[in-house]
Amino acid sequence: QVQLVESGGGLVQPGGSLRLSCAASGSIFNRYAMGWYRQAPGRQRELVAAVTSGGFTNYADSVKGRFTISRDNAKKTMYLQMNSLKPEDTAVYYCSADRFGSSRYPDDYWGQGTQVTVSS
Repeated sequence: QVQLVESGGGLVQPGGSLRLSCAASGSIFNRYAMGWYRQAPGRQRELVAAVTSGGFTNYADSVKGRFTISRDNAKKTMYLQMNSLKPEDTAVYYCSADRFGSSRYPDDYWGQGTQVTVSS
């Protein structure tokens, strides 16, 4: 069983930056694929970015060039650096993990979510 705890959300102006963190429990963090999803009001949850156990990454087209996913296996923590934020990035952001280390859509375990609001 893996427990995931997100942090770093908040209110930011358009064009600003935020860094989300996801701290994981468990001793085999390095074997899991990890990801960030988001869900805006009235919309389905969508993948934002994912990173495999081998470090390969994939991104939603809407965030390419603006967001960067990374992981620190020693700290059992994953990050999402979000730059050039837009109002349409406003959503609850969820951390996820998958026992299949090569998964590009990790979805076995979920965090509780953190709110990101982009508004002037």
